[in-house]
Amino acid sequence: MVTAINWIKQYFFKPVHLAPLVVFRIAFGLLMFASIIRFMVKGWVYQMYIQPKFFFPYYGFEWVKPFSATGMYLVFVVLAIVSLMIAAGLFYRFAILSFFILFTYVELIDKTNYLNHYYFISIISFLLIFLPANRYFSLDVFRNQAIRVTHVSNYFVLIIKCQVFIVYFFAGVAKINPDWLIQAQPLKIWLPAHSQMPVIGTLLAQEWVAYLFSWFGCLYDLAIPIFLFIPALVRPAYFFVIAFHLATSLFFNIGMFPYIMIVLTFIFFSEQFHLDLIRKIKSFLNLPATEVGFRAYTPSPLPIKAIAFVLGIHFFIQMLAPFRYLLYKGNLFWTEQGYRFSWRVMLMEKAGTAFFYMRDRATGKEIEIDNRDHLTYMQEKMMATQPDMMVDYAKFLKAEYEKKGFKNPIIRAQSYVTINGSGSREFIDPTVDLSNENNSFLANKNWVKSY
Repeated sequence: MVTAINWIKQYFFKPVHLAPLVVFRIAFGLLMFASIIRFMVKGWVYQMYIQPKFFFPYYGFEWVKPFSATGMYLVFVVLAIVSLMIAAGLFYRFAILSFFILFTYVELIDKTNYLNHYYFISIISFLLIFLPANRYFSLDVFRNQAIRVTHVSNYFVLIIKCQVFIVYFFAGVAKINPDWLIQAQPLKIWLPAHSQMPVIGTLLAQEWVAYLFSWFGCLYDLAIPIFLFIPALVRPAYFFVIAFHLATSLFFNIGMFPYIMIVLTFIFFSEQFHLDLIRKIKSFLNLPATEVGFRAYTPSPLPIKAIAFVLGIHFFIQMLAPFRYLLYKGNLFWTEQGYRFSWRVMLMEKAGTAFFYMRDRATGKEIEIDNRDHLTYMQEKMMATQPDMMVDYAKFLKAEYEKKGFKNPIIRAQSYVTINGSGSREFIDPTVDLSNENNSFLANKNWVKSY
């Protein structure tokens, strides 16, 4: 027991070169810059944060509101600038803190736009706030040579590695379900849609290929984070990282996420790999290749204890969050209570339609609401299958009709949903006044029908 504890201490506190964190910082900054520019060029700032008349808030963050059109564009311009500052290591603490606050702010505006990789980016930027990733090969070092170090305790690098491990591993755990492994859903639906692709198109229409992809995807997510931690297996494991993420990029429209994972997984490579990469960057930039001698980073005891406490809470939450669905009744994929923030990546094909009605309590007269008058296409699509968004929308509608003179109107809905190719079924109780319901972290939504 004592020997094991000593080994763990030695593993966590042994000095390692800062190069892996430096390369990670550079890669993260450049990827975020490219992503932000892509976001603006495609017109998504307008579509997601300016065009909508109503935004679906996250529970507990109802106070987060978008700025004006000019303000939202300014937020993205600042995000692009601080991304480059992160990559260059210029005023690093200010840059990474600004990125975390602004990026997370943007993602909290409307849960219509929730994606696992946006959540991942917020987490990584949060973790980087606490890491000395600017103390080697950075403009901050150029400005102040006194902060330069070459080595840090291993736990600084492990913080990022453990977060990547969690993403992969819990994505694999989430795939251990009958739909994915026994029914090969939703890949039975998605892969044949690419049957017109040259060379491999005919294979994608075969049922056995859907099963192969399903089982490989599950085993990959479960095994790859373990293999990446074994130095002798890093290179072959990384081959599978590239193959897997390029395949997902080819078959599915999931934006920058595959490339983000491919590049950021570099952190599992050896110190020498990262030192060689930095030397190549220096050569490309025509910078001196000279290296300073060993210089260890020795943080003050009090700040490091505070950081350990904060990160301890963070990882505790990360380990529990994927299992919070156990607090709720019903099928997770059907109710989606506990679905977000748990690394459930592309696990289902779910679609639905929702019809909302406003009934005047005074006259009993009821009218059907045209959702297109209030919601964008994407908002309506997402709302039709997610109960918490239905409640948000019903409360919005109630407030709108009260402004028109209706006193305490009833807002109800009829919704029909299909999941993983099953027939369309009634989703919620159409007699419930959704405007009187509340979203809660613990309460079950008993008005969602179960099957």
